[in-house]
Amino acid sequence: MDRSQKADAVAGLNATFQESGVVVVTRNLGLTVAQSTELRGKMREAGASYKVAKNRLANLALKDTDYEGLSELLTGPTALATSSDPVAAAKAAVEFAKTNDKLEIVGGSMGGQMLDVDSVKALASMPSLDELRGTIVGLVNAPATKIAQVVNAPANKLARVFGAYGAKEAA
Repeated sequence: MDRSQKADAVAGLNATFQESGVVVVTRNLGLTVAQSTELRGKMREAGASYKVAKNRLANLALKDTDYEGLSELLTGPTALATSSDPVAAAKAAVEFAKTNDKLEIVGGSMGGQMLDVDSVKALASMPSLDELRGTIVGLVNAPATKIAQVVNAPANKLARVFGAYGAKEAA
């Protein structure tokens, strides 16, 4: 990598950190190309991204962001999982680490709040933003449905009564 490529990589990482709601640091202990590709696919499905970056360049990119505290975790063969949804990257990384012992969760950060391994796992167990939105829509929609049923009930009863009188007179 020449100097301009490194500058571009640092700028790209810095932009990623500026846009992210959470950053999870993982340690790769011999992931194969197929496993790494599978992990990237699962991250993409969850709305997250997974990037292997040189620690020195990542440390430069962390400067002047909310994630500066992550620099102490960047030792050895590390990779960064990021997402704008505060749960997506953590959930995808923890799920993959459960089935593959070659990926180790080192820690992370959500905004300025540093997260240890247990905090990342706790974050992964929370519902995502989309799941929360669905729950809220369901809670808001349920009373409206019940109101519509209560309002329509007298009309239905009247229709049945008129139908019964009509059938009685026709007979």
